[in-house]
Amino acid sequence: QVQLVESGGGLVQAGGSLRLSCAASGRISSINVMGWYRQAPGKQRELVTTITSAGRTNYADSVKGRFTISRGSAGNTVYLQMNSLKPEDTAVYYCCAISLTMNYWGQGTQVTVSS
Repeated sequence: QVQLVESGGGLVQAGGSLRLSCAASGRISSINVMGWYRQAPGKQRELVTTITSAGRTNYADSVKGRFTISRGSAGNTVYLQMNSLKPEDTAVYYCCAISLTMNYWGQGTQVTVSS
């Protein structure tokens, strides 16, 4: 099992920045990919960004150039630096960890961007 705990959400004005953190514990050696998804009210959950154990990253077009995913040196923490935030970035952001057999999810953290 893998447990994920997110932190760092909050309220920010458009154009501002936030940094989300996700700490993984448990069987972290089984994790191949970690990333962030988000879900806005009335919308489906969507991919924001992922990072592989080798450091390869992938971003949704809507966040390219504004968001950056990174991993801590111990490999069990991922960060999402969000710059130039827009009101449409408002959503609950979920950390995910993907192994060969399971997808694990955090509890989610609210990000609200005011115009």
